[in-house]
Amino acid sequence: MPADRETLGRKLGAQGYLADEGLLTAVHLAGVLGLPLLLEGEPGVGKTEVANVLARVLGRELIRLQCYEGLDASQALYEWDYPKQLLSLRAAEVEGRGVGDLYREEFLLQRPLLRALRAASGAVLLIDEIDRADSEFEAFLLEFLGDYQITVPELGTIRAASEPFVVLTSNRTRELHDALKRRCLYHWIPFPDAEREQAIIQAQAPGLDERSAAQLVAAVHRIRGLALLKRPGIAESTTWARGVQALTREGASRPEAMRRAAGLLVKHEEDLALVSRHAREVFGD
Repeated sequence: MPADRETLGRKLGAQGYLADEGLLTAVHLAGVLGLPLLLEGEPGVGKTEVANVLARVLGRELIRLQCYEGLDASQALYEWDYPKQLLSLRAAEVEGRGVGDLYREEFLLQRPLLRALRAASGAVLLIDEIDRADSEFEAFLLEFLGDYQITVPELGTIRAASEPFVVLTSNRTRELHDALKRRCLYHWIPFPDAEREQAIIQAQAPGLDERSAAQLVAAVHRIRGLALLKRPGIAESTTWARGVQALTREGASRPEAMRRAAGLLVKHEEDLALVSRHAREVFGD
């Protein structure tokens, strides 16, 4: 981990991620204290990208566990390769030799959490959208996050070769347990202000001039102020900016390009219809 926040900010910026002071402080302290970092916020504000960029900055492998309803320990931690065990058993019977130990390393399938523990030089472990998993899975995570070790009954306790940097994300579709939050450094990522979002768009859409970027950001903020089913995030606004940039190069006026590329920004039919009804005030003439 870089020695201070300023260095961390420069390294993140070099990777195209422009973090504010609050997020920089959270990432820095999580690294210094060895705590999991829990990031909450609306979809599209850049939570997952924090882990992606950190892996590049730290020179570590990124290991991702995508959470979903019904996720259990075997899918997140490890399981035994039963078909391979069965083939080994049958081969032993055919050859007339002893079966041997069917619970040894060659039959162990490592899932994301175990892989993160065994990464020799450490890993960035992304536990993405933890709010989509069941509360029982949260309870299972408490032990893992507390000691960075797991017990495989047939092999014994496996401890981290080098502690992973753990990033958990949540879209807050449900409230997380206090016990999980207590083990983490918590940070809420809001939508960026206009100045920061303009800098992000210009970084992600090379060649876009300052005036055009400012117009696009103003339109995005006006759209977020409408009664949408889902407000567009940073990922959508940067993709939209590149789409508008491509259409204007082909000869479309900027307001026309902004309207034609609206499907890159909003993703529901009802939201597109609402934006269309407010096109003049959102996109201009």
